[in-house]
Amino acid sequence: MNKALKIVVLAKQVPDTRNVGKDAMTAEGTVNRAALPAIFNPEDLNALELALRLKEECCGSTVHILTMGPQRAADIIRDAMFRGADGGYLLSDRKFAGSDTLATSYALSCALRSIGADVIIAGRQAIDGDTAQVGPQVAEKLGLPQVTYAEEIVEVKESSLVVRRRLDRGVETVECPIPAVLTVNSSAPEIRPQNARLVMKYKWAMIPSEMAAASELATKMVGERDYLRIVEMTAADIVCDEQQLGLSGSPTKVKKIENVVFQAKEAKCLTASDEDIASLMVELISSHTLG
Repeated sequence: MNKALKIVVLAKQVPDTRNVGKDAMTAEGTVNRAALPAIFNPEDLNALELALRLKEECCGSTVHILTMGPQRAADIIRDAMFRGADGGYLLSDRKFAGSDTLATSYALSCALRSIGADVIIAGRQAIDGDTAQVGPQVAEKLGLPQVTYAEEIVEVKESSLVVRRRLDRGVETVECPIPAVLTVNSSAPEIRPQNARLVMKYKWAMIPSEMAAASELATKMVGERDYLRIVEMTAADIVCDEQQLGLSGSPTKVKKIENVVFQAKEAKCLTASDEDIASLMVELISSHTLG
């Protein structure tokens, strides 16, 4: 029987950049987060599913979410709990504001040293940055082996994991000692739906900052049930060099952002006739869309 594992999933609440409109950017060239819905980063959901499957494989294992962001980011921790996670940690402090990938990975790695984990799983990249840097940087800062582009944990051994990776030119199966960091592709299994029983169990789960505005019933429920308490951590709660947090710890500077919105100027209705198809091919080749 496989030993119990403490599994931590690194997740991020992101603006839904898949549906960007003309109001998605501010006049200063930054993302207008108020104009975009906040969602659970898609590949982090793939990572969560992999973590939940690993939990089911290893009896007694636990899955917790670690995320960094404002108080509303607790929503994705609750979402994960509705799907099978056991709880979560929210890193929330104004000192984290403006973090690039280097500062983000530093804060997360400091928190992970405090939390402890056998397996750390993250999505390959977030849709608001597409850098794919945070997971590998966390592994480097913690001095842990890492497997990137993971899509399935094939086998769990006593002190290692056998993982299949999806690469550009095929697949690769590797064995990695644990503790370890895995980053997960969108080719991994899709996340399971929320479970109605778990929604009812965890619907009152909240961080301490949410307690002030909570109803009397919610406050009572959280006070009586430890499993409803989501841990909230500030910079003071992790052993860190505050100069490496937020803007002061972020060497990456955004010089310019352009908001490009594609608009169709005209539309053509084509039939399946040889003439229409030939005409379309000539037009695409002339415009260098093809060839």
